Amino acid sequence: MAFDFKKEYKEFYMPKNKPEIVNVPTANYIAVRGKGNPNTPDDEYQQAISVLYAVAYTLKMSYKTDYKIKGFFEYVVPPLEGFWWQENVRGADYGNKDSFNWISVIRLPDFVTRKDFEWAVDTATKKKKLDCSKAEFLTIDEGLCVQIMHIGPFDNEPESVAIMDAFLEENGYENDINENRLHHEIYMSDARKVAPEKWKTIIRHPIKKINQNA
Repeated sequence: MAFDFKKEYKEFYMPKNKPEIVNVPTANYIAVRGKGNPNTPDDEYQQAISVLYAVAYTLKMSYKTDYKIKGFFEYVVPPLEGFWWQENVRGADYGNKDSFNWISVIRLPDFVTRKDFEWAVDTATKKKKLDCSKAEFLTIDEGLCVQIMHIGPFDNEPESVAIMDAFLEENGYENDINENRLHHEIYMSDARKVAPEKWKTIIRHPIKKINQNA
């Protein structure tokens, strides 16, 4: 049976719909950066998603080609994720989606090296006739975070964020969102097939313990 990140790492992919603290280990990702409203059809964000999946599935199916990845085992492509921020905005202004900066990512298995990644980008570009040159091999160390399973439309996320913020205050933590540690979302539902009120999105924020002696 193919390795499934969602099932093997339930603490990172299947949180409850109440806040919990996790320590997220360093991992490698396929990443594409951009800016703008993610809901605009055929825009930069949609193109980025196409590139991510093209590279992800080229790696997943590599065992059927002449290119062999050392240590390879069959796996399920992990869910789409996104890191989001807006210039000079604390939190998120959901009414101004055009100002969003984003890094869209899909997690890579640990056995995929930068060399394997570069092969996949080149192969996907040629076979799928899609320019995948914007894809990058990105290592992210999230560290200490709070997360929650948000159920419902993206525009309702502030309600879940408020619950997380209250949980942090009650437990002696505070948000640690900055230019290096960002608002993080993991998309557990296919938005094309599931009604918005049933969308499942993991919201994850970097945090730090409040220094009681400060």
